Amino acid sequence: ICSPRRSPPGPMTIEDAEPDDLDAIRALLEACDLPHRDLTPTHLQHFLVARDGDALRGVIGLEPRNEGALLRSLAVTSDARGTGLGARLVDAVETQAHRHDVQAIYLLTTSAAGYFASRGYEVIERSALPPSIQETEEARCLCPDSATTMRKVLRTAGAEN
Repeated sequence: ICSPRRSPPGPMTIEDAEPDDLDAIRALLEACDLPHRDLTPTHLQHFLVARDGDALRGVIGLEPRNEGALLRSLAVTSDARGTGLGARLVDAVETQAHRHDVQAIYLLTTSAAGYFASRGYEVIERSALPPSIQETEEARCLCPDSATTMRKVLRTAGAEN
């Protein structure tokens, strides 16, 4: 059992991930039993991290593709859970997606379908994933067939912002 460093954690900042964050991100994802073997510094161009000073407390990422983006790697350290940090990370990555004109965000989850449903994501059939999302390492082989597949439409094609 992890003991909190302090309770509650200090003020968190959410910022773009840096290549030097890769090892800490992988360690957090591993601790949360989330896929991480395929992550490279290139992936981090679309990742956000939450920091408490120098300590990494959370992460979330997008993997942009032609027909949308794959949301992946939402993880928060055990001592920062229940503080709203996960919601702040999802809000921040959705804002990032809007800025990059992403039409829809897709995700695969084995444990957080209820959470994402409460944030406006709908369950879809895995076969309904756009081809470019199906080709991601996460969809092809890292997430089990039992994972729930979800989508949130941010805007329809041709719609004005």
